[in-house]
Amino acid sequence: MFLGTRLTSSVLRRASASSSFSSSSKCASQLKNRVDLDPSLAQLMRDVDMSLGQKKRARTAAAPTTRELEEVENIELLDAVTGPPADLLDFEPFEDDAKLARKSPAAAFGSENIGMVVLPLELTNTINALIAETDKRQLHNDAQRLFNQGDNSDGDDHWNAEHDTRYRTKAQAREHSERDGSAFASVALPAHFSAITAVLDHVKKRLEPEWRVERILDWGSGAGSALWGSAYSFQEPNAGGITEVTDRTLSNTSLRQYIGIDKREGLVTVSRRLLKNVDTGAMRVSWRKSLADHDTVPRSEGHYTVAISAFMLTSLTTHVARKQMIKEMWASGAHVMIVIDHSTKGGFESVAAAREFFLSAGRKEMKDPEASEWEEDVRGSHVVAPCPHDGACPLYYPGDIKLVCGFSQRLQRPEFVRKTKHSGQGHEDMPYSYVVIRRGTRPPKPETSVGRIGTVGKASIERELAREPVKEIFLDSEHDTMQPLFEAAEENETEIEQPINRQAMNAALRAEAFHWPRLVFPPLKKSGHIILDGCTPEGKIMRMTIPKSQGKQPFYDARKSGWGDIFPHPPKNPPQIRVQFERVKGKEVPVKHSDIGKRGNKNQATDADYGKIAIDLKAERKAEKRRRMDLKRQYQSPGISDDNGSA
Repeated sequence: MFLGTRLTSSVLRRASASSSFSSSSKCASQLKNRVDLDPSLAQLMRDVDMSLGQKKRARTAAAPTTRELEEVENIELLDAVTGPPADLLDFEPFEDDAKLARKSPAAAFGSENIGMVVLPLELTNTINALIAETDKRQLHNDAQRLFNQGDNSDGDDHWNAEHDTRYRTKAQAREHSERDGSAFASVALPAHFSAITAVLDHVKKRLEPEWRVERILDWGSGAGSALWGSAYSFQEPNAGGITEVTDRTLSNTSLRQYIGIDKREGLVTVSRRLLKNVDTGAMRVSWRKSLADHDTVPRSEGHYTVAISAFMLTSLTTHVARKQMIKEMWASGAHVMIVIDHSTKGGFESVAAAREFFLSAGRKEMKDPEASEWEEDVRGSHVVAPCPHDGACPLYYPGDIKLVCGFSQRLQRPEFVRKTKHSGQGHEDMPYSYVVIRRGTRPPKPETSVGRIGTVGKASIERELAREPVKEIFLDSEHDTMQPLFEAAEENETEIEQPINRQAMNAALRAEAFHWPRLVFPPLKKSGHIILDGCTPEGKIMRMTIPKSQGKQPFYDARKSGWGDIFPHPPKNPPQIRVQFERVKGKEVPVKHSDIGKRGNKNQATDADYGKIAIDLKAERKAEKRRRMDLKRQYQSPGISDDNGSA
């Protein structure tokens, strides 16, 4: 009521002021006589008036209009004047970065990786609480003894995340096992967590959105790297269907059961201590020394179960123990099996051997008559990542590994890692090798090819269309003229992809990505072409060259590609097959394209053959001596006579 009275008085004052102003200025505004202008000048003035009028209309439309004071009857109608509160407005989200939009959707899907993993606050706090209960000097000495394999210096170049401790006696194991577990949690656990998070994030993007994980079987659980990595990777979505990185907690995970299998008491004890004051929500956590029969599930019920082994195979001493662990993973009934290890020759060999076993077991099931009654999604096996094929690995030579199919993930070092290592470097790179196996046959290659044009490609097509000359059409008859126009419109439609919604495009890209080559080495980026070495669906390592002449969009996507991406564009020219050295009776015999993995080093040192060098030097001395004798004879001769006898 009081508000309405004030608004009414304000309106009356404004109306009286405006009326007095208009009456005083009525005499001042009088029209002048029109001046006749030259016709050419008149046309110019009309153009100027039109231009100024357009600018004025645009400026008036963009400027906010001033709202006149209105009388309201009650306080509830105030929202109609002032609008809703700011916290109730629906703001549109920010658009993606312009650089990401320049990529084609297919290339962006193939290179959608985590740039840098940041340790969650919940995990950081629980590790800090663990370190607070230990002796800091002793912790640094234990970490240096376990993970600094260099010359006992504090440099970052000598630290690694490999944990392979063997104790001489049981008393020594009881004394050092828990201390070593604390050192593992402060040095190796964050690095292992980053690699596991990168692999699980890639698997989530490659599989269908309906894929849900509720159960984890972890061989070699250690201090809980896979426990924390899987719990943070598989989260329950919020009301908007989106899970923010900052909101990830163990209590919000979609996992309902986690079973860790490990015989190392020290690491398991540390894993229990890390979960001591943490809310795990609906997830039940337990540990075993070996897999029990009641822990396995039938294959028809294993769609939501994942079997994982992270950095465990290389710690096993015998080949029999490694094979037994892989057999247990296959017999667990899990629908997806993930093996991760260090990016070393031993780690890659263990991962490649596990890959070969899983695929071989799947091929046996396809030939088994009893398995013919099973469902298609549980019969057989195929590779989800990183391989685009199910054949033999082109880099796997048991006992003679020369090249490693490995990748790298960057981690932002927490404060406790920097203090434990006595290092000021804020990040570290975790090299790893992995394979993801899923039951069922590999999806067939689709005939579609979507998402190959981004902002760069669209701009290039628009420039080409703008440069096309304007053709003059002579109208002979209506029928003869309209037919070419329709044909030209159809040709232009084929050049630009028809827009589809994001959900349909992602589904098509997921199906196509099973047959894209994986870049297993860093690209070689030249000024006029990009060289990519990738593992192709043919089961071979091929060198693909993407020149500028192939198009702006493929060249831009190739230039922005990185190590570990899957590349969607086929090369303009046929790719070159890269092979390795072959062994013939214990000797290495070079074959064609044997420079696989070499990064353009033309001046590579070769082993010196001193016998051959001596023979070459002796031959050079003889040739030089013979040349000097010939010159000496020419100077000593009196002259050369011609046919007429003249000298």
